[in-house]
Amino acid sequence: MNKVSEVGIDEVGRGAIFGPVFSAVVVLTEKNKFTLKQFGVTDSKKLTPKKRNLLLPKILLLSSDYGIGQSSVREIDQLGIRVATELSMMRALKKLKEKPSELIIDGPLLLRPWNGPQENIISGDSKFISIASASIVAKVSRDNLMERLEKEYSGYLIFKNKGYGTKEHFSLIKRNGITKLHRKSFLKKSNLI
Repeated sequence: MNKVSEVGIDEVGRGAIFGPVFSAVVVLTEKNKFTLKQFGVTDSKKLTPKKRNLLLPKILLLSSDYGIGQSSVREIDQLGIRVATELSMMRALKKLKEKPSELIIDGPLLLRPWNGPQENIISGDSKFISIASASIVAKVSRDNLMERLEKEYSGYLIFKNKGYGTKEHFSLIKRNGITKLHRKSFLKKSNLI
């Protein structure tokens, strides 16, 4: 992989109480980083769902390569969220055509299973276009899954809360019980199980 490429990785859904954790990795050239910045690519949390959906095809078109990985609720409950997040990142990385020479990761935690150079960037999604792009790819992919799961798991407003533990979501769990896609390891802390 040429040195001018920037390889950013980010996860989404780490703090949710329902559904898998998603990670995405995006490989960008200098030129395409600049183009995506002009289009308005930034930290996915600062963008509206509509804007993220508009940016996604542009990111996929302009990336030299990308990968998406996820870890299941069962893996999160059995292994813990950090190991499950690392698994989802490694799954995303395995989808790349070439192993990146260096990885930049959003957040303070090292990707322990990765045996190559890596740099952790706190708030990386607002500092690096490749991480911001990865955050958008992961967020849109996970949100789309949440909207599809709404049909199967109605009664929890998953399409609205995206699996996060809103006050409303917690009160719906009290009323309707927990499903097999609720993270039991997270709900134990809130005394719901």
